[in-house]
Amino acid sequence: MDLVVIGLGYVGLPLVREACRAGLRVGGYDRDERVVNGLAAGASHIDDVSAEEVAEMLAAGFTPTLSDEVLQGARTVVICVPTPLSPEGGPDLTAVRGAAETIAGRLTRGTLVVLESTTYPGTTEEVVRPILETSGLTAGEDFHLAFSPERIDPGNPVYGVRNTPKIVGGLTPACASAAAAFYGKFVERVVQAKGTREAEMAKLLENTYRHVNIALVNEMAVFCHELGIDLWDAIDCAATKPFGFQAFRPGPGVGGHCIPIDPNYLSYKVRSLGYPFRFVELAQEINDRMPRYVAERAQQLLNREGRALKDAKVLLLGVTYKADIADQRESPARPVARRLIRLGADVAFHDPYVESWQVDGDDVRAAEGELSAALAEADLAIVLADHAAYDPALLARHARLLFDTRGRTRAFAGAGAELL
Repeated sequence: MDLVVIGLGYVGLPLVREACRAGLRVGGYDRDERVVNGLAAGASHIDDVSAEEVAEMLAAGFTPTLSDEVLQGARTVVICVPTPLSPEGGPDLTAVRGAAETIAGRLTRGTLVVLESTTYPGTTEEVVRPILETSGLTAGEDFHLAFSPERIDPGNPVYGVRNTPKIVGGLTPACASAAAAFYGKFVERVVQAKGTREAEMAKLLENTYRHVNIALVNEMAVFCHELGIDLWDAIDCAATKPFGFQAFRPGPGVGGHCIPIDPNYLSYKVRSLGYPFRFVELAQEINDRMPRYVAERAQQLLNREGRALKDAKVLLLGVTYKADIADQRESPARPVARRLIRLGADVAFHDPYVESWQVDGDDVRAAEGELSAALAEADLAIVLADHAAYDPALLARHARLLFDTRGRTRAFAGAGAELL
């Protein structure tokens, strides 16, 4: 194989697609039987790759498999496995270590191995390299080793693998050159970092920047409500400045794999030096408390209308972590629902991308019939994901009481809609 991708999820599968389009012979190794069998049958399990695209990949020679034999003789191997948080707050590298051990058993001279899984600075050199070298080969001499942070934004219609600049950091200059040459076959621009640690840090810097700024506007949303200030309008005004400002907007919390998780990898590494990374830890605290704040505001809105939250019918609109995708990873909708249920609310959900939904293992009732009828039936509707399918006028017209945490119904604020 020209390329074998280990981990065929939100990061690995788009990479496979672009490599296939560039004419590379690609294999995909994953331990999830449902994923592999589904892909082999032409089905896709992620938002950004359609079934039609999977069919094109298969026609181009893509081979999804449960067998590590596909790694034998591979020119390039890219690791795209999950790195969730461990109980200690750092990255759980179990899947990364497992992938490296599997590669070591099949590693040959001249192979390029790239880690794309997000992790703390030093992982490529301190964790992956020693495992790969159990093969008897030496990194930087017998095979190339590099880190290239994934920059996948699920559901983004503009930027994908091909037109998003690709950072590569090699263990040696030759490793960096090999990685740059590989990605240059199907990515428009490749940026070479000084080394693997700088490339690892770049990814964490990107997401920490977003994490901290989202926390800033979330905290502002809380006190602006108390002060009677329309923060959404203030942000729009500030965004007219052509320099020195980037607009971030508040929400019910942060979701996805990156923002709620990745900055903690950096905080974990900094704590090993003996002191806290206070910006990240404070941002985490602020963003983590937003679902509770949303539940408190919901309770206040119902009280204002002379209705208790206990036994009130609350309809959650959008339970994915961002608009117009089915991805529920770390969605703030789940802690919002958990809090409302504990306070006695009768919670239902509506989401055009989600058929069934669970909170703590229990099914949450899905709204049936037309959205307009579901809105009219609920005592309170809360917008948690600003899906395009949610027409602001329809929401404002049919909801008895509407709490919009995404600013979708701003035109109706004060006339049927309450904003975060």
